[in-house]
Amino acid sequence: MKCLLAALLVFVSSLAVTGCGKIFVRGELGGSSIVQTASGFVSVVQFTNMADGNGTFIDMTLITFLLNGNATTMTFCGDQRNQFAVDQFVRANFTPGQPCADLITVVIGFH
Repeated sequence: MKCLLAALLVFVSSLAVTGCGKIFVRGELGGSSIVQTASGFVSVVQFTNMADGNGTFIDMTLITFLLNGNATTMTFCGDQRNQFAVDQFVRANFTPGQPCADLITVVIGFH
């Protein structure tokens, strides 16, 4: 119950400050899962796949965010192209990982 309350608090807090620009929220949810947030205007959406070294290919989506003249590229696991609209302001919550991050939620047009 405490984890659920903590997760709700982190989510509500992130909603309250997202208008301030590029926000990174860190917190622990159920073990070692760290939730982070990236936001900005989407400039590039690229789908690709990469060998994991064991003969398996992993689908990934590369997203480039622009905010205040800075570009940040994130790599999300799976085909996430339908989650990101070019030239729209987007906030993405994710858990980091290698070689790609797991996307949790995406909010479009909230600036």
